[in-house]
Parts: sequence; C-alpha cells; structure tokens
Amino acid sequence: MALRAVLLDMDGTLLDSNSFHAESWVRTLNHFGFAASFEAVVKQIGKGGEYLPPVFVPEDKLKTMEKEINAYRKRLFHREYIDRIVPFADARRLLEQMHAQGLRIVVATSGEKDDLEAFKTLLKIHDLVEEDVTADDAEHPKPEPDIFQAALKTLQMDGSEALALGDTPWDVEAAKKAGVRTVAVQSGGWRKEELEEAGAIAVYVDVADLVRNFDASPFAR
Repeated sequence: MALRAVLLDMDGTLLDSNSFHAESWVRTLNHFGFAASFEAVVKQIGKGGEYLPPVFVPEDKLKTMEKEINAYRKRLFHREYIDRIVPFADARRLLEQMHAQGLRIVVATSGEKDDLEAFKTLLKIHDLVEEDVTADDAEHPKPEPDIFQAALKTLQMDGSEALALGDTPWDVEAAKKAGVRTVAVQSGGWRKEELEEAGAIAVYVDVADLVRNFDASPFAR
C-alpha cells in the first residue's frame, strides 16, 4: 500500500534526551542500593519505564520497592534533567518535509503525556503533529506493539500504510510487531549494525542526516 503516515518516536530521535533518562535511572538505582552502570542502563532506554527496574532490581525487592523507585526517578528527572533537553538539529525541518509529502504525522512514544506537551513546545511542532499516542494510551509500552497499534487505530490505517521513525531496537521491535516498518537514527546511542539487525529498513546518523537525504529516503513518496 502507499505510504500515508509517519509514527514518530521522540526521545533520542527528535530530542537529545536518552543520556538524561539513563543518568536519572542510574542515580535512582544507586540511591536504592542497586548497582547499575550508565552503559547498561542507556541500552534499556526506549523501553517503557516499567521494563527497566526488573533488569537491575531483584524480583523479591522489586515487589515492595517498585512504586517508590519510579516515583523517586520521576521527581529527579523533572527536577534536574528535563530542562536540559534540547532538540536535535533539523528536527522541525524533518517534520516539515514529511508534511509537505502529505504524510499524516503521529507521535508514538513510551513517554508520558505531560512530558510530551512540553517536548512538543520545545520542538515547536504542534502545528505539524496530528495525533499523540503515549504510554498512557496503551496497556503495555515499547517493545510491545500496543502504542503503534493504538496509533494505527487512531489513523484507521493498516501497518503497511505507515513508517515508524525511532532510535532504538525497542522501537523497531515494537513497530514490527504492529506490522510497521521502521527507519532508524543512531542518535539514541545504537550502532547502525545493531539497528539493522533489529530490522530497521534504513539507518541515518541523525535527523539532520535524514533531512539532507530525504528525497532518497523511504519517506519520500
């Protein structure tokens, strides 16, 4: 089918935020006495927050501490990190190119709706985005397909009519489960080979690289 829509990730894709998410998780886990390196945590970013603590916290302790851990991390992130996030170069320009192609643009993120509004304002993309789907709209976040399935339902489209844009194998995996192919960028900290192995149909350095090569990209109709 013809391409009609783009399902956009935000963190690590349009926004330089993955390192801040990872650092806030490292500090949180260490605060509660659980060893976690930045290198290990950053590879978990892109999944929904519910999937990260079980990687580092023993199951017996997680049952009693998970709510407190998540609350601490959220407070820390909003207090010390969210105001430091900046857009990647040409992020808005990329959406303008997609819009000029007649593509419907939907944000599909594992983030929270409150944060998304702040991020859209930072990116200045309210006029270009038709719909938002967040973790609040899905039973399970990425790498499960729920967020992408919800986006497709909102658009009343088949997965073959959309492309996803993301920065982690978790984006690629979630989209694939929903029948959507993914174009990936390396700005989230993953190598080209890792993203291709996950199933990305094309990989760019970052959104600025995609803007420069847009006419030859899978998004050009």
